Amino acid sequence: MRSQTLRVRSLIRASTQTRIIRLGLDSREFRFRAGQSVRWGVHGQPLRKYYSIASAPEDTKRQGYLEFLVRVDRDAAAGHLRGLKRGALVDIEGPFGRFWFPERPAERHFLFIAGGTGIAPVRAMVRQALLTDLPGAFTIVYSARAPGEFAYAAELRALARLGRIHLLLTATREAHLGWRGSRGRIARSTLAPLIRDPATLCFVCGPAAFTAAVAPLLRRLGITSRRIKIGES
Repeated sequence: MRSQTLRVRSLIRASTQTRIIRLGLDSREFRFRAGQSVRWGVHGQPLRKYYSIASAPEDTKRQGYLEFLVRVDRDAAAGHLRGLKRGALVDIEGPFGRFWFPERPAERHFLFIAGGTGIAPVRAMVRQALLTDLPGAFTIVYSARAPGEFAYAAELRALARLGRIHLLLTATREAHLGWRGSRGRIARSTLAPLIRDPATLCFVCGPAAFTAAVAPLLRRLGITSRRIKIGES
């Protein structure tokens, strides 16, 4: 584990509820696995929280920053990140966690299921696989309460249009008439058409209630527990 102080390079609106925060490394090296997290907070404050790294290791190596997806209503409004702005200093520790994408998986079918900010480590994993030309088929199922709450939506849709991934977005509560994605919570009927091989490696990340509901669905569809990796956001 390493501790260091980084500077906020940018804050970008990701959705109605989230912001993308990029922390510049200033030519320093930071090694981590796609899917891992770090613990960080505003410089000088005692409170630190865990955040999954949303950038892939290849992204960070090439672009020189760590990227995070932060809920503004849960963290900034609560005071943990209040006043955070470009140029501010942030203290980080890490990386942490065993929820990561393997460098040389034996599987060739991959299913990623994310709820809310659980898309952050999923994005890191998928981008790392694509940037390193890992062979395989990649499917993302992403659940949010309303269409405006999907972070990285434009990026994910662009990858889907290019045929790099298969993407399913589902809004669980509010969806306007023009919404073209799915509606409702993820169910067995949602996942069944997406699993064509019992050797599919699955990654599930989101709130505890979300992961607790999704993991049993995968087991019922023939995925063994060792091929179901769980992370929480």
